[in-house]
Amino acid sequence: MQSAPDLFSYRKFWAHRFGIAPELPMTREEMDALGWDSCDIIIVTGDAYVDHPSFGMALIGRLLESHGFRVGIISQPDWTSTDDFTKLGKPNLFFGVTGGNMDSMVNRYTSDRKIRSNDAYTAGGSGGKRPDRSVVVYSQRCQEAYKGVPVIIGGIEASLRRIAHYDYWSEKVRRSVIMDSKADLLVYGNGERQVVEIAHRLAAGEPVSDLTDIRGTAYTKKHEQRAGWWEKDSTLVDTPGKLNPPIDPYQMQTEESCAEEKAKTEQSKPTENTNVIKIHRVSPRNADRTVIRLPAYNAVKDDPVTYAHTSRILHLETNPGNALALVQQHGNQDVWLNPPPIPLTTAEMDAVFDLPYSRLPHTGYGKMTIPAYDMIRFSVNIMRGCFGGCTFCSITEHEGRIIQSRSEDSIIKEVEAIRDTTPGFTGVISDLGGPTANMYRLACNDPKIEASCRRLSCVFPGVCKNLNTDHTPLINLYKRARSLPGIKKILIASGLRYDLAVLSPEYVKELVTHHVGGYLKIAPEHTEEGPLQQMMKPGIGTYDKFKQMFDKYSKEAGKEQYLIPYFIAAHPGTTDKDMMNLALWLKRNGFRADQVQAYLPSPMSAAAAMYHSGKNTLHKVRRNSGDIEVPKGLKVRRLHKAFLRYHDPENWPMLREALKSMGRADLIGNGKKHLIPNWQPAGTGENGEGRRITRKAKNVKSFRTQHTRPGKTKVKAKRRQR
Repeated sequence: MQSAPDLFSYRKFWAHRFGIAPELPMTREEMDALGWDSCDIIIVTGDAYVDHPSFGMALIGRLLESHGFRVGIISQPDWTSTDDFTKLGKPNLFFGVTGGNMDSMVNRYTSDRKIRSNDAYTAGGSGGKRPDRSVVVYSQRCQEAYKGVPVIIGGIEASLRRIAHYDYWSEKVRRSVIMDSKADLLVYGNGERQVVEIAHRLAAGEPVSDLTDIRGTAYTKKHEQRAGWWEKDSTLVDTPGKLNPPIDPYQMQTEESCAEEKAKTEQSKPTENTNVIKIHRVSPRNADRTVIRLPAYNAVKDDPVTYAHTSRILHLETNPGNALALVQQHGNQDVWLNPPPIPLTTAEMDAVFDLPYSRLPHTGYGKMTIPAYDMIRFSVNIMRGCFGGCTFCSITEHEGRIIQSRSEDSIIKEVEAIRDTTPGFTGVISDLGGPTANMYRLACNDPKIEASCRRLSCVFPGVCKNLNTDHTPLINLYKRARSLPGIKKILIASGLRYDLAVLSPEYVKELVTHHVGGYLKIAPEHTEEGPLQQMMKPGIGTYDKFKQMFDKYSKEAGKEQYLIPYFIAAHPGTTDKDMMNLALWLKRNGFRADQVQAYLPSPMSAAAAMYHSGKNTLHKVRRNSGDIEVPKGLKVRRLHKAFLRYHDPENWPMLREALKSMGRADLIGNGKKHLIPNWQPAGTGENGEGRRITRKAKNVKSFRTQHTRPGKTKVKAKRRQR
């Protein structure tokens, strides 16, 4: 894999003489107290400012500060005017705009498109402190406040919307967010390398328009063939088949073919200019000057199959070891995506997490609580990235597929810092994990193989033979952390990849014996092969194997402990029969779902492309390829949620109707083998899953509360968005 300059090798900017701020300033008064006349960089964020490495604005802000730049924070500004965007003055270098730790639409709306009343990333937990599509709105206000100041967008919202993408909330394909925001640059993925290079080059006097060669960034240029670049049509990588109209609207053509087809295609010509571009076969020697041309925005916005093809190509080009640049036409502009950033080394990761965070919310919030901070203040992030490739998840698209791990010493140092400095610490570390609990230090056995690999997952359809699955470093970390003075308990709350865990019985024993606090979250997501194949998740047999090990080691430790499995309702590839079988599995195993949420198509995820197109994007996408089942309508999504909550009498009328239409009325009755009874408690049955609860229903005593048997483990259905 290509190397990159050390993240901390740059000569510090002259403003480093001001020293380290106790917390990054959010007011002019705080700037004055630091002796600043201006900020070099101002970060605008949709989250409350918490000076903790789990919060993006703090991590990037402290990193830039370590390079000598003066960084201010504008947190959750009033977007109805420019007043809040001018309160720190004009930044000398650029505005950095992020929606926060979550996509703003995922943050504000449920999977049923209902607005949320709360916001975990807001002081006081109240909702409504950020606009829809925050990155776009904030960027526009920055440009209105100070014309000519570069605007750099980043974070998960920018990452997941970097090309034309299906947007679940508007039910259409939207343009790249860099087009709508009119930003100068888009930073995607983990942004440390990109942001540091951008800051230093702007400080050196380079215009932002020249910053087109930075990995992990996207920018716009006039639609034209660039000198020195070789263009490769995406259809040479994956062929979607004949389009409608007959002439492929995104097929790059030679000058000769274009001239021949001009007369024939005049009537069906797309509104977007597809220009005449010569195609060259790409040699590996030209890889660093090769770009794949994706179908244009006008080609994908009204053609779900072409969109599915585009999504597949994007996902194939995510390995930083071999990914090519991508380009997509939007009107008379091209959106260029440089290859993903080079992952941070362990030493760089350590240095980033060792920056002088206060690990506290900004003092300006007073005694107001920030729920997201309360959840993570006693936790430690030990790694980032994921090679699992789950289609519903956005981790790979944002954090990358290469695992980046901290050193054991760095992690232990942070545990000690929590113990010694975090208010309210009782001796319990709530989590020692990351996107996945047990991928710490796991990687391909051969760096050359890793750099050339094109697989979307290292663990599907089975664990790759080249993957190092040794959990010994993680076991050693657990042992050392829990042996520290003042540490009573180390819990593991991050999602566990159980298909990896079963390969290391020693790890499972260590985990179960010492690091489970009664319950352990685990995510089989489904029991049936159809949806599991579309999710790229292992079969339920692997879960059964892990459960056997979990129960065995719990018994040996003399502990009563339970697994809490998470399931997804209404995922692409799921039929009514699949959900019925899942409900039967839940009942056989004594699970009663407490909370259920239907699948939410997060922007740019592979499953979102399946949802939009009805095509399986894990294989070559062709127009005549078979369609997959996609539960889209409100009625079917409610039904799938109802199957997960088969025990709720409010859902029984809906389920009876469905089972009868499926020819499974035999599952209606009062025996143990029946799914639901044939009788209905008085006052129930009018407020099934997903419906608004009436005042009358609220006054009816819960049948579930009366009849839930003690000792039953609860299971939660969960949508995966990171």
